[in-house]
Amino acid sequence: MNPRAPAIDALRPALQDAAARLALDVSASQFDALLDYLALLQRWNATYNLTAVREPQQMLTHHLADCMAVVAPLRRQAGTGPLRLLDVGSGGGLPGAVIALLNPGADVTCVDTVGKKAAFVLQVAGELRLPNLHARHARVEQMTAEPYDVVASRAFASLVDFTRLTRQHLAAHGVWMAMKGKPPSDEIAQLPASIEVFHVEQLDVPGLGAERCLVWMRPKR
Repeated sequence: MNPRAPAIDALRPALQDAAARLALDVSASQFDALLDYLALLQRWNATYNLTAVREPQQMLTHHLADCMAVVAPLRRQAGTGPLRLLDVGSGGGLPGAVIALLNPGADVTCVDTVGKKAAFVLQVAGELRLPNLHARHARVEQMTAEPYDVVASRAFASLVDFTRLTRQHLAAHGVWMAMKGKPPSDEIAQLPASIEVFHVEQLDVPGLGAERCLVWMRPKR
């Protein structure tokens, strides 16, 4: 791993503040890894256009803090033990890479149809030494894999399409976790009767100043 640029290292206090405001217990090595991830994202973004957000401070707020905000809700829902999670339309590993980094007991697979984005996640897993982070270059509806406890997405598709395209990947006890902005009442209303929305959870992302929520879903028992 190349040394981090001073502009990235200077973000450590803001990152520590975000973790504290989210009540996350983050170790010094995990803070290092989050900053290394941010440095990789910025470096690759210059060539491969992984995200429209390019300024490091904005990347911290719009990407790292946004994804860190789902960690505590995920732990409450799924526990802290072994967990298989599929991040659909992961792009540059958001939220999958952040979840894998902060939850060593979770086995996280990021899937994306864009090869360069899957390649970036593989690079992250290698450089940050995250054996629990994997990448697949595939269409999720055509992918074969063992079922997952949680199938997650961040700005991937409508709730109807998200659940329809990933239903075969959900374990019998599994749940969907969709990251959204404002509570998507119209999308929820369009879900089939076979899908139950059992919780819409408001998120407070430090420094973002915009609405965020998690929509938790499962097949009706």
